[in-house]
Amino acid sequence: MAGGRAFRPSAPRRAVFAALLTLLLLASLFFLLSSAPASPRSSSASPPSSRLAAVRRHAADHAAVLAAYAAHARKLKEGSAAQSLSFSSLSSDLSALSSRLASHLSLPEDALKPIEKEARERIKLARALAAEAKDGFDTQSKIQKLSDTVFGVGEQLARARRAGRMSSRIAADSTPKSLHCLAMRLLEARLANPSTFADDPDPSPEFDDPSLYHYAVFSDNVLAVSVVVASAARAAADPSRHVFHVVTAPMYLPGFRVWFARRPPPLGSHVQLLAYSDFPFLNATNSPVIRQIEAGKRDVAVLDYLRFYLPDIFPALQRVVLLEDDVVVQKDLTALWQVDLDGKVNGAVEMCFGGFRRYRKYLNFMQAIVRDRFNPGACAWAYGVNVFDLQAWRRDGCTELFHQYIEMVNCSDLCL
Repeated sequence: MAGGRAFRPSAPRRAVFAALLTLLLLASLFFLLSSAPASPRSSSASPPSSRLAAVRRHAADHAAVLAAYAAHARKLKEGSAAQSLSFSSLSSDLSALSSRLASHLSLPEDALKPIEKEARERIKLARALAAEAKDGFDTQSKIQKLSDTVFGVGEQLARARRAGRMSSRIAADSTPKSLHCLAMRLLEARLANPSTFADDPDPSPEFDDPSLYHYAVFSDNVLAVSVVVASAARAAADPSRHVFHVVTAPMYLPGFRVWFARRPPPLGSHVQLLAYSDFPFLNATNSPVIRQIEAGKRDVAVLDYLRFYLPDIFPALQRVVLLEDDVVVQKDLTALWQVDLDGKVNGAVEMCFGGFRRYRKYLNFMQAIVRDRFNPGACAWAYGVNVFDLQAWRRDGCTELFHQYIEMVNCSDLCL
């Protein structure tokens, strides 16, 4: 009947269908060939030559480290002969093993195994010896130990005085002699010539000279402070006219003095090292901040509030630049002393982008005193580099105003 014939695809359709089948077959063959397993030679284990080359490099590196320790140990006084001999002997052994490994890489793996085992044992011993000696040669570790010792002695004396159970003579005599001797040994071990170190050096006339360029750095991080001082001095056109006033906590002051005694400020610049306990005005009678800290109402460090006492810290100066201890100076900062502040107290770089660094991010505007006296949209600034006109500060009584705010409310009520 009409239309009863079976359906047969046309010739073009058959050709397209055959081409597709051919392409699928070729793709399957390519996939199977590319995913074939690797040859048996590529195993997970590294070849003996590369493994032994790594061992040889390790041995050479540790030999260099121990040779450096040996050179340093030779410079020390009594008691270092055995240590120096151990360093030199092990360094020589590792150097010899490294040479043997380099000249025997072509040997079969079975023949190299004893040398490899010996090298690994020597490397392990070298690591242990270097780790044990690190405390003796690490200057920063010694500084921290000395600071901890001084702090511990100070705490013992302070507790004795508060308790009132000892007279001043007994309190002085109660200082543990072992701790005192330990502090002196650490100090002598750190300084090649201990007589060059002064516990309380005489103030230099440059420290109060208003014609020079003065910086204030408040920190308890001696490494960070040394970076700030060195970078600013090296970037200056005339480093001898730049004076850095570093203030730290009393327990860290001995460490700072040792550090800068061994590493004087570069290029003739000047560094004054102080503890905030050196300032007679910073006491509970004059400062509500100190009163609240001593009463346990404010859990902060005194260093965080020193910037509000700049005119009292530097009574003879007219302008000072405050540097944070995370700053690395890359150009001469002398021009900051010629910036016209237009009678204002503080000059700084604004860091506002949209809502970023606005007062609303830092102050609690739910408090009436904050709403009445501050603008939530006002731009805050970064403390990295700030210029302070101390004459304008004294004229406006900024420290007294700061004390008023501190006495009105706690920071927990004001700050977010």
